[in-house]
Amino acid sequence: MAIEIDLSGRVALVTGASRGLGRADALALARAGADVVVADLLIESELSEETDRYGALATVARQQGLVHTEETVAQIQQLGRRAIAVRCDVTRRDEVEAAVARAVEELGTVDVLVNNAGTLDHVAQFHEQSAELWERDLRVNLTGAFNCAQGVWPHMKERGWGRIVNMASVAGTLGGFGQASYSTTKAGLLGLTKTLALEGGRHGITCNAIVPGVIGSEAFHMANAEMNERIVRRTALRRHGEPEEIANTVAFLCSDLASYITGAEITVSGGVELFVF
Repeated sequence: MAIEIDLSGRVALVTGASRGLGRADALALARAGADVVVADLLIESELSEETDRYGALATVARQQGLVHTEETVAQIQQLGRRAIAVRCDVTRRDEVEAAVARAVEELGTVDVLVNNAGTLDHVAQFHEQSAELWERDLRVNLTGAFNCAQGVWPHMKERGWGRIVNMASVAGTLGGFGQASYSTTKAGLLGLTKTLALEGGRHGITCNAIVPGVIGSEAFHMANAEMNERIVRRTALRRHGEPEEIANTVAFLCSDLASYITGAEITVSGGVELFVF
């Protein structure tokens, strides 16, 4: 007998949900029955050249039509679930608090938080890493997750139930050549995950980290094709993963099927961390 993931009656807040892993997470949670707050720095109806200040990936996303925040909301609503699009810069506590407040006002509460928002465009060997981008990556990837977790924490404590999933990376567990800031922030997320698991346990809140390998998101396809192929060749399964393969794991961790899993690092990598030759 098949056991289905059932998130009926739950409300999820997913950051960085306009594309890539975040969008796949939002849709997977909705398919499992959750109502979803689709939060992102970029929203289609609000795009302009001014949004390019958020970095190279934001510029490319705007220019190539890779922003799907409102479209994702529409898809979730077509599934019969409630959904709202919220513009949210996770580095700004006022915007995080406003996003949570709107979720509570329009959808009732926040039961699930997926900390997916992140930067991935600071690539340079250590001696050439930008101090400015290092600070930005810390603010977005690590402090942003901290801000969002603090924002939803009181609501989860009040209900005695919560699920937090932090999106880490094998760069955080293995290191990443040319990715000092990214690797450092993703490693930091693992420490935050375990601390939230310890403190949340007495309140019915679990916190786990997904550790993805090479996933075929928009960012992957914009990267150097030769480099991508090199990484795929050292992956045990000899292919890149799909966003939905991460999203399925997220949905499981957010369900009652995973009620006794907390503080875990769930590696979904196709075996890229294994010794292969």
